Amino acid sequence: MTLYKFEYGCRVRVGFRAQVARSASRPSARRKALGCKASTTSAGSMPSVEVQELETEYLLGTYAGARPAGVSFVRGDGCRLFDAEGREYLDFTSGIAVNCLGHSDKELTDVLSDQLRTLVHVSNLYSTEPAALLARELCKASSPWAQKAFFVNSGTEANEAAIKFARKYQKLNGKGSPSLLGRKQQPTEFVAFSAGFHGRTMGALALTSKAKYRTPFEPVMPGVKFAEYNNLKSAAKVIRRGRTCAVFVEPFQGEGGCNPSTRDFLVGLRKLCDDAGALLVYDEVQCGLGRTGKMFAHQWYGEGACPDIMTLAKPLAAGLPIGAVLMTNEIAEAISLGDHGSTFAGGPFVCTSGLHVMSRLQEGGFLQEVSDKGDYLVGKLSEAVGGKSFVREVRGKGLIVGIEIDRSAGPIVAKARDRGLLVITAGEGNVVRLVPPLVVERGDIDRCVEVLKECFEEVGAAEA
Repeated sequence: MTLYKFEYGCRVRVGFRAQVARSASRPSARRKALGCKASTTSAGSMPSVEVQELETEYLLGTYAGARPAGVSFVRGDGCRLFDAEGREYLDFTSGIAVNCLGHSDKELTDVLSDQLRTLVHVSNLYSTEPAALLARELCKASSPWAQKAFFVNSGTEANEAAIKFARKYQKLNGKGSPSLLGRKQQPTEFVAFSAGFHGRTMGALALTSKAKYRTPFEPVMPGVKFAEYNNLKSAAKVIRRGRTCAVFVEPFQGEGGCNPSTRDFLVGLRKLCDDAGALLVYDEVQCGLGRTGKMFAHQWYGEGACPDIMTLAKPLAAGLPIGAVLMTNEIAEAISLGDHGSTFAGGPFVCTSGLHVMSRLQEGGFLQEVSDKGDYLVGKLSEAVGGKSFVREVRGKGLIVGIEIDRSAGPIVAKARDRGLLVITAGEGNVVRLVPPLVVERGDIDRCVEVLKECFEEVGAAEA
């Protein structure tokens, strides 16, 4: 009886394993050994159209809008991506603000290669040096307020953990309000803000303001009230002593439309939370870890805007899945062993990547360069497209920049991609969002602006 296994979507005789192994470094030879169609791509990989046919048949699509037809990426180098047909793209998406060091960074790949040969996973039942060191680095970087870290696997998991930690803290320490039966009710409600995005799992989804994300899955977690972003009067109406457990806010909204908070808003929220006995939680999943030109976005506003809890994720391991929750000792003391956990979180492999990212972000001048390049990008974009009749605003902080227009930004994103530039949308689909790798060079910024200028002029000419 001949035994078979399945690799790369093809049936392969077990006896072919040695042949496949010998050809592993040559993609076209590997696919031939597996009995797949011969590739005609310059990269020796499956043609883009074949990849997308497989996706259509076997992979559940979830993101809004179809993937661009005929584009399947096989290689990255710095701020550039290459598809299976060898086409080059300038990447101003960074995997949705994740690849902070660009693609295939040599220093990072050398560090990870060493760790891959040493230890990848043991679960957090056991101690490992990379996790302990990364927790220390994150707490030190968030000084003076954070003393403890908890690792998870993504941004939405970080927010789920923050919800649980806030609830547990209030259960033990909250100043409750009288119930109908005369007993004290501990604060359990949450407050979040318009245009906010906190994730797609059920608790984080409940904190996400856009109804289109929540409605298909209702009922989600109850007890969430929404206020208007950057509006303290609106927030004051829903933050209530004895009722509000925690307030979740992004110091800079990414998905919501590249909207910066104001100093008065964050400092005012801090006071409202203190007065109400509520916890202040910053979601810095997208805007944290250098993206705005500071290690954390709220640091632009000084110690008066410090949170009680902060969630992080996207760039922390430069492309590997990790998230983190930072908190004060007071909150950490409310969490008992076994209250929360995660099998894969804080593994030595991803934490080694996180340590390397932290070391690079803290190199002398790195964050200042991010800030300077962000100013350069906003200035160039304002000059190139800011005067168009359909452009409402060019805004940003550091290397998270949005161009708000009075219509769908989808056509501009598509036109840019056709010219070899990758950007994405935000807001209500009417914002062109730019989140390049933090190591982007000014020459790449110039090229990005040049392409977008062509795209905006083409859209404007179509109206004339």
